[in-house]
Amino acid sequence: MLNVVVINGGRGAASLIPALLDRQGLSVTSVVNAYDDGKSTGEIRRVFDMLGPSDLRKVQELMLPVDDPHRAASQALFAYRYPVGQDAAVCLADMRRFATGGDTIAGIEIESGAVRSALQRFVGEFVDGLEVIQKARGLTFEFGDCALMNCLYAGAFLACGRDMEVTTRAFDRLFRLRGTVLPNSVENKWLTALRANGEMLYSEAEIVELRSNVRIDGLYLLDGTLDRTAFECLSLDEKKHFLDRHHTAVMASPGVVLALQQADIIIYSAGTQHSSLYPTYMSRGVAETIAANRTALKVFVTNIGADYETPSYLSSDYILGAHRHLCRPDSRDYPMRDLFSAVLINKSRLKADESYVEDDVDRFDDIPVRRIVDAFESEQSPGKHDGSRVTGTILALYDEGGFSR
Repeated sequence: MLNVVVINGGRGAASLIPALLDRQGLSVTSVVNAYDDGKSTGEIRRVFDMLGPSDLRKVQELMLPVDDPHRAASQALFAYRYPVGQDAAVCLADMRRFATGGDTIAGIEIESGAVRSALQRFVGEFVDGLEVIQKARGLTFEFGDCALMNCLYAGAFLACGRDMEVTTRAFDRLFRLRGTVLPNSVENKWLTALRANGEMLYSEAEIVELRSNVRIDGLYLLDGTLDRTAFECLSLDEKKHFLDRHHTAVMASPGVVLALQQADIIIYSAGTQHSSLYPTYMSRGVAETIAANRTALKVFVTNIGADYETPSYLSSDYILGAHRHLCRPDSRDYPMRDLFSAVLINKSRLKADESYVEDDVDRFDDIPVRRIVDAFESEQSPGKHDGSRVTGTILALYDEGGFSR
């Protein structure tokens, strides 16, 4: 059994994780950051003062067992969102019925007794916790367009002593997932960024959604959200001064460190860099543990298309950006060879309207990492990776050997 650790985001895992799970003899662990603060996840974070579960649950949904007789009910739970404008009283009444012995929640019948019992406990914790939090903090929780699983995660978070790794593992066991999903850290931080022109991106959602050709100059993890009105009164130098001195390099969770220590293959997945991947790389202990694992194959997968965050990135920019953010928490310049064995770069162009990442091969003269350039694009979903081909290439590299240091 080979231990495979994938550092990925929520959507970036959609092609690679299922392909890895389809292979026999692989134990797959996905490491995901939980700084998402958009939509209902932002509402959960605001009220329950916790990390965001959205990307964790997205990857867990990919890992639901295909032969589970209750798979349809599990998929329905992961997919359900309350309607926009949903009345809170109606939701809470339905949740209380379920928590006190009902068989259904949001119209979904939970047939498995073990799953139903655990979820009833989590829902009970959510309802009771929400009632007290709203009174104690003078807040009102909005159920409209809220993912049901976010509510279940919040209840489980309270039941698990407010530890996000313990919470995530509880869902792994409950749904008997085919792999393991871990948060990069259990520390509750808020992601912000500063563009080169001084424009602030005050949330993870803004980093993802606000399009610009101006590069992001700095990425920061803060203890809380910023007062936008007050912060906009600062000069660029004052903004940098504040952010530099309030950024905190979080510690990688214990489970992540152990997984990286025991990994036979470490994969840096494609995905949105500043929101999904760099924050994980910035966790203290991640680069140190990867570098110390001298026997693992370490493969970096370059994006196929340009993102809103990185519209002008060339192929070398992706791996150089990863190296820069991996080195940041320790202020240590790890040799590239200690962190990367190979980089996969796509050469196909199957989608007419796709902004493909161009390969600046000459710049790799100064990057001591093996380049694998091939058609890694899916013919069925142009613009996205062919997970099976990427997986096959990585396993062939492992079988080839010669990467240990």
